[in-house]
Amino acid sequence: MDDHPGGDEVLLSATGKDATNDFEDVGHSDSAREDMDKYYIEDIDMSTVPLKRAYSPTQEAAYNPDKTPEFIIKILQFLVQHYTKEK
Repeated sequence: MDDHPGGDEVLLSATGKDATNDFEDVGHSDSAREDMDKYYIEDIDMSTVPLKRAYSPTQEAAYNPDKTPEFIIKILQFLVQHYTKEK
């Protein structure tokens, strides 16, 4: 991938699919076509490719009222009041 003139991003974007059209659309040179024979592994058996799964968002953490800015301010106020009363 490091030696690919088009960079690795174009190769990675074609991963897991038939990239024939992508290859043809770019207009590769004859030497690139010869190189393709060197790197060709095999056709993809599409029946072995998993189906796309629906997006499932991660569960958000439960709301914790003890971590709100208002709660923290109240704690700080309590500590300041408590500290100043002792002096």
